[in-house]
Amino acid sequence: MSNETSASSPRTELERELERYIRYVTLERGRSPHTLSAYRSDLAHYLAWLAARSLNAPSSVNGEQVREYVGTLAGARTTVARKLSSIKSFHRFLLDEGVVADDVTRELHAPKLPGRLPKALTVAQVQDLLDAVIGDDPIALRDRALLELLYATGARVSEVTEMSVDDLVDDQGKTAEVVRVTGKGRKQRIVPVGSYARAALDSYLIRARPMLIKNAKKSTPMLFLGARGGPLSRQNAWLIIQEAAKRAHLEGLVSPHTLRHSFATHVLGGGADIRVVQELLGHASVSTTQIYTKVTIDTLRDVYLGAHPRAR
Repeated sequence: MSNETSASSPRTELERELERYIRYVTLERGRSPHTLSAYRSDLAHYLAWLAARSLNAPSSVNGEQVREYVGTLAGARTTVARKLSSIKSFHRFLLDEGVVADDVTRELHAPKLPGRLPKALTVAQVQDLLDAVIGDDPIALRDRALLELLYATGARVSEVTEMSVDDLVDDQGKTAEVVRVTGKGRKQRIVPVGSYARAALDSYLIRARPMLIKNAKKSTPMLFLGARGGPLSRQNAWLIIQEAAKRAHLEGLVSPHTLRHSFATHVLGGGADIRVVQELLGHASVSTTQIYTKVTIDTLRDVYLGAHPRAR
């Protein structure tokens, strides 16, 4: 909400959750300033409408009230769809964070619009991104291990920054061939880790993490550490990705979710079954994963049109 509102009266519970949500989509989802502005504007109007009806806590809002508000929305179909998407995303965040026990927007459906495909890097671009992190110092070893693990597992940035050493180390102290990932709703899944990521993680665990943890005020079991020895934050992980993208000349093409999208697209393109990819990504529904099949089909079409002498 506005600074004037914050200064004149204490923020409501919904307003505090809105600020947490904006931080989440900034750091975890890597949304552009334009998109963040739209989210904030859409949700500020929504919360103001709720406040006028003395609905100031997440638990006080029900599906009927949300439907009533949506009925007041006017404008182009794309505008209404965007506003409803903002509201649904906010309520899903509240559910995922354990603030509420139910998603009151679950039955709401936005006007049907042409599908937007997730952005994925090519295999060569991913290699450029990984190769942009070089060096044997603790920070460089950590950053390379972070990027390798994100691409190897398709995990969300928040899932990787919340990993502990025990989530990936075997009985011999080496990086295991599978890691335990804790996703939304605290649901755990087991994901394989390729040899390149395991080698980067071993280098980090043996040569870098012990050096970083020396700077810590207290010991921590978290896998990735900051320069001062504390757990690496989502914000710092995002900055690491951004810096690597800049050095690889991939600015504007990389977000915290880009390596996740690239993982899914490349694994499906390599012939993996969609149900397997669903499990690897931790999607509750296969319909969420199916969007990546459209990406690979489009890639095949582009290659065909460019390569076949009688394609056009």
